[in-house]
Amino acid sequence: MTLALSPAARDALEGWCSHLRGVSGAAEKTIIAYRADVLGWLSFLGEHRGEGLGVPALISVPLSDLRAWMAHERGRGLSARSLSRALSAVKQFTGWLTDRHGGDATAVLQARAPKFQRKLPRPLETDDAATVLDRVAEQPREEWVAARDQAVVTLLYACGLRISEALGLTGRDHPLPAVLRIKGKGGKTRLVPVLPMAAEAVARYVQLCPFDLDAEGPLFRGARGGPLNPRLIALAMEKARATMGLPATATPHALRHSFATHLLAAGGDLRSIQELLGHASLSTTQAYTAVDAGRLLEVYDRAHPRAAGQDS
Repeated sequence: MTLALSPAARDALEGWCSHLRGVSGAAEKTIIAYRADVLGWLSFLGEHRGEGLGVPALISVPLSDLRAWMAHERGRGLSARSLSRALSAVKQFTGWLTDRHGGDATAVLQARAPKFQRKLPRPLETDDAATVLDRVAEQPREEWVAARDQAVVTLLYACGLRISEALGLTGRDHPLPAVLRIKGKGGKTRLVPVLPMAAEAVARYVQLCPFDLDAEGPLFRGARGGPLNPRLIALAMEKARATMGLPATATPHALRHSFATHLLAAGGDLRSIQELLGHASLSTTQAYTAVDAGRLLEVYDRAHPRAAGQDS
C-alpha cells in the first residue's frame, strides 16, 4: 500500500517527523507511532484517489475522503481508541502542513474522533498502597535488589512518576533533591516535590547497590549492572499483590493513579495535581483520579469562594 505514496507526501511526512523530534521534543516511541498512523493515511489517500498527491491536495482533503479512510480503518479491525489516536496524528500533521504552506484544512482539522469507552484507572486503597511498598521489599532476593525495587515503586506512589520517568533517573539525580526536575511525555519538564520516604528509599538502595553509579549512567541497575528492565518492577508488583489478594489491576502504573487519587481525596487541588502528573489536559487528570462524586463535592464546597460564602 505504501507504493501509492508520492515523493511530496513522503517528504512531508519525514519533514513533520523531524519537526516532532527536533522542535517539539516528542519521545521517539511517540514519533514512531505517529509516523505509522500518518503513513497509513497517506498511503490510503494515494490508493483511494488513484494518483500521487502533492502538498496542496494533502491539505485540502474533502470530508468524503476522510470518512472513507476511517471506514477503511474500522473495516480492517482498528479499534475506536486506535482510530482516535490515528486521527489525532493526521490532524497534527495536516495542521503542520497548513502552517507551512497555507490552504484550507477545515475538513480534517474539524473532524470528530470516534467515541469509545475509556477504561477508568483502578487505584489502590490508601492502606494497600502503603502495604504493597513494604511487600515489594520483603520478597526473597538479594538485599540490594529488594531495596532497588522498593525505591522504584516508592517513587511511583510518593512522587506520581511514570515508570519510564523513574527508570530515566541517572546517578546525577542522587541524592534526590527536595524538588525533582522530570522530563516527561512530549519532552515537557515539570517539577515534582520529593517526600522524605522516597529520598530515604533511594538512599538505601544506593548504599547497597554493588555497582558504580556514575553521573551519566542509569540510577537503577539490573543484576548485571545495565539499565533496569521495567518488567522486573512489574513482576515484583505481581508477587506483592498475590500475597495481599489484590486484583491484576494493581500494577506499577496503578501506583501513579493512587498518588493522584489519594491527593485529591485529601483535598488537593485538581489543577495542582495536573501539574504534578505532567498532564497536558485537565480532563486527563479528572479521568486519572477515582474519587467518588460525593468527595468531589466536599472538596468543591470547601474550596469554591461562592460555595464558602453561602452561609454568610
